[in-house]
Amino acid sequence: MTPSSAVTASAIASGLTLATASAGEDALATLFEHATDSAVVTGFVQIGIAIVLAVLVLLVTYVRDMGFGRELATTAGRGFVQILAAGAVIGTLLAAHLAWASVVLTFMIVAAAWISHKRGAAIPGAFRASLLAIAVSSGLVIGSMALVAVIEQTMRDLIVIGSMVIAMAMKTNSLTLERFTGEISANRAEIEAALSVGAPPDCVVGEYVSTSVYAALVPVLDKIKSLGIVSIPGLMSGMIVAGANPIYAAQYQFAIMLLLFAAGALTSMSSTLLVSRYVFTDAKQLDDGVLEAIDA
Repeated sequence: MTPSSAVTASAIASGLTLATASAGEDALATLFEHATDSAVVTGFVQIGIAIVLAVLVLLVTYVRDMGFGRELATTAGRGFVQILAAGAVIGTLLAAHLAWASVVLTFMIVAAAWISHKRGAAIPGAFRASLLAIAVSSGLVIGSMALVAVIEQTMRDLIVIGSMVIAMAMKTNSLTLERFTGEISANRAEIEAALSVGAPPDCVVGEYVSTSVYAALVPVLDKIKSLGIVSIPGLMSGMIVAGANPIYAAQYQFAIMLLLFAAGALTSMSSTLLVSRYVFTDAKQLDDGVLEAIDA
């Protein structure tokens, strides 16, 4: 290496170090600015009011001995900590390089698969199927919409709207797995009867797969049906409050709803296609071990 090239390399390394340090300082400054905003105090007051209402619901569940009060309490506490941490992280990431969006979205996809696979944990490979279904559907929807500029390629839009898409995929996957395991358990006799006469497993469970997919999509279908009549979604409301054209806000909200529907439908179909194969043995019979785990 010549003296001039060594000097150039040293200058580049020094420049990169300074750029990294500057980015880190900007991120911390952004985080501090958001944390000390007066709106944060208002947010805690609003959370306190919401907690009072949630506690009333918990009291009702305990008084009526409904059996899921503890889950409600732990879920609410966990959700509060998670969303607060997410707000701090997102505030920091807004000042980071766009490449970090892919890292954050990948983490969200893995977490979504881990959470939702528990609804069908009795089925071997449920996590693998959930991860593949959520990753493919969310990745396809987010990637294609970013390419055609429905989602702006910024940290803010990719993380915020991307998280909505992944959350819908997770919710749909949970509902699908729960319904599918329930259908298999409830219709065991019919399935075994059909298999005994030589019917292919894919055909035998086809009806229950369709039922599971439809049941998982009912919430989002109802939400689309009620748009503008029963509910005004948060994204549209936020845009209107922020001064956006109400008609454009409605158009954008509808586009987002269709994205969510697409992500949910693709996830549900992929997930059931994968897990439906895991409930049968190599001899094309229902796996007793899986059924016992479902009924447990």
